[in-house]
Amino acid sequence: MILLDTHAILWLDAGIELSADARERIEQERSAGGILISTVSAWEIGTLVRKGRIRLDLEPSAWMQRFLAAAGLRCLPLSLEAALGASSLPEPLHNDPADRMLIATARELGVPLMTRDRLIHEYAATSGTIRVHSC
Repeated sequence: MILLDTHAILWLDAGIELSADARERIEQERSAGGILISTVSAWEIGTLVRKGRIRLDLEPSAWMQRFLAAAGLRCLPLSLEAALGASSLPEPLHNDPADRMLIATARELGVPLMTRDRLIHEYAATSGTIRVHSC
């Protein structure tokens, strides 16, 4: 299983930006039903649309439902443990609350987080508490 960061979701949908290694890993996990996204990413996508930082061809809820169905992904709610875990991640790590919640979710589930975020990669390398897969 693997948890996708928000930008990995957007790039997967657009069919751009992902490395060959990331695309291969996604296909392997997709065939096993192991690609996860968090409701945190749904919130983040909605926020990006509202702020005008991204544009979708549908309103965010309909876009997310279509994406999940087409890509065969599972969307997981943010657990109490991950929410609290995000608040207690060591500093300095990341000021982005969505990224902190995704890190805590990956840590709780024991799955790698697919991301290109440099700060998350640095945290994974120094903390040893999560695994990351570059996209």
